[in-house]
Amino acid sequence: MLINIIVATGIFILAYFLGSFPTGYLAGKLLQGIDIREHGSGSTGATNVLRTLGKVPGSIVLLIDALKGALAVTIANLIFTLNLFPTLPNDWQAYLIPLAATGAILGHSKSIWLNFGGGKSVATGVGVLLAMSWQVGLATIVVFGISIAISRIVSISSIAGAISVTIWMLLCERPLPSVIFAIVGGIYVVWRHSANIQRIIAGTEPKLGQKIESPST
Repeated sequence: MLINIIVATGIFILAYFLGSFPTGYLAGKLLQGIDIREHGSGSTGATNVLRTLGKVPGSIVLLIDALKGALAVTIANLIFTLNLFPTLPNDWQAYLIPLAATGAILGHSKSIWLNFGGGKSVATGVGVLLAMSWQVGLATIVVFGISIAISRIVSISSIAGAISVTIWMLLCERPLPSVIFAIVGGIYVVWRHSANIQRIIAGTEPKLGQKIESPST
């Protein structure tokens, strides 16, 4: 039993460190010698990189941040697929996959390399969802896409996508731990957008392509 707990803890820690990789921060330093946290919204996520550094850096950061989440969940899945730890009961898989997903999301938003700051976990969350259930991941991307086409506001679209995840998990009949992850993760992503919500209410939230003059978080 102890070895199983150690393995579970190791999965979470590994996922956290994968999520912690400071993609947006490194993009700012390498491309323009700036601290991305001192520009735009102050986030290290792909949206702020897009506004500050441009479309190509923003797209690359988006892809890498999504891959971080997907890799964390894939590793957790492979542990069971390859039977790397025979003592792990098969029914633990339903719990360890959401655990790895949680670690990756926390790592991205509370990176140990950035004094426990980071992005809003949207891109990493999408990667996590695609690895957990591609149907849920794609459905969430569709919600985001429809919302961004209508509103042209990334934060509104991210929040809409985060809220919709629970619905898709239920419709796809995913295990209860995954549904709980969707609920808690959705609340967390919305909370991470609290400053954006304040700007939305005030009517000052920038649309896609517009810039924020100074950090607000």
